[in-house]
Amino acid sequence: MTIQIGDKLPQATFKEKTSDGPVEVSTGDLFAGKKVVLFAVPGAFTPTCTLNHLPGFLENRDAILAKGVDDMAVVAVNDWHVMGAWAQQTGGMGKIHFLADWDGAFTKAMGLDADLSGGGLGVRSKRYSMLVEDGVVTSLNIEETPGQATVSGAAALIEQL
Repeated sequence: MTIQIGDKLPQATFKEKTSDGPVEVSTGDLFAGKKVVLFAVPGAFTPTCTLNHLPGFLENRDAILAKGVDDMAVVAVNDWHVMGAWAQQTGGMGKIHFLADWDGAFTKAMGLDADLSGGGLGVRSKRYSMLVEDGVVTSLNIEETPGQATVSGAAALIEQL
């Protein structure tokens, strides 16, 4: 079942690369008592994710935070090495949490997994964005068209803030 507005996020632990190495980040640590923008991509370094989806959030980071958002994170079914390299290459390290859902457990628990085996990617995440307040989804934008980052993009989310 796909997560809905009003639902609490499932408990999960991610890995995130930092300057001190990998750290574990739990949903409790990241979302409890905070307003957080979370968005997901099918894969780090993939064209739409790197050229269209992530840049909007990086470019609008200050505007999003100015609207009362405490933190921002991107999640993908990739390992922490890949997510860390993507954060460094895109200039996002330290600006947005780059969370590795390495086995897809969080993505599957949210009901937002997608089998992209036909494109050689295996099971990944659907593209989405959401606003989470104290662990509860208050806004949810799931992209229905593969290769698009409009419904789930930063501009659409800013309008909802």
